[in-house]
Amino acid sequence: MEKTTFEVPYFSNPAIDYVYKANITVYGKELTGIFIAKKINDNKHRVVFTTEFGNKLFDFEISETDFKVNFILEELDRKMVMNTLVADFRLLLRNHYTISEQFENAENTVFLALDKDKMNYLFVSKSTKKLNKIIHSSKRKEIINLLYSSENNIFAEKIVIQHQNIKLKIELNYFNQPAN
Repeated sequence: MEKTTFEVPYFSNPAIDYVYKANITVYGKELTGIFIAKKINDNKHRVVFTTEFGNKLFDFEISETDFKVNFILEELDRKMVMNTLVADFRLLLRNHYTISEQFENAENTVFLALDKDKMNYLFVSKSTKKLNKIIHSSKRKEIINLLYSSENNIFAEKIVIQHQNIKLKIELNYFNQPAN
């Protein structure tokens, strides 16, 4: 059966604070800290990135059409950095895709969702039925690879955002908070 929409389960529950240990490598420099994402309404998420000591690096509210900066460290407040982060987080936090085509290979069912002048290819494992990769591309080349490792369909234990055109990699590892 052909799908017409695809719902991404990750980052979709407003009752959950999604907390990850983050490692960002950009042009050989490394930033580590805590990445927190929270769904605040049907189409908006709040994203905060802090150092491990709790100093805020940035705090955004983001939807597919809107973007608001609550705080950003002066060193990060550059147009190229902001545009890249917005594109990455929109892709990461997007919960709904309209599917225009469907393909298969040995391991995955692949759904194509058009995104303005770009394309998103969603790879769903045939064996686990879980989303394991999104490739964001132009007509000619891959721009961003988003890789998920997930044991359940509630959150991804590990997420890697790998850029193909710039030296930027964001690695997120789910932070298991101790039960109270």
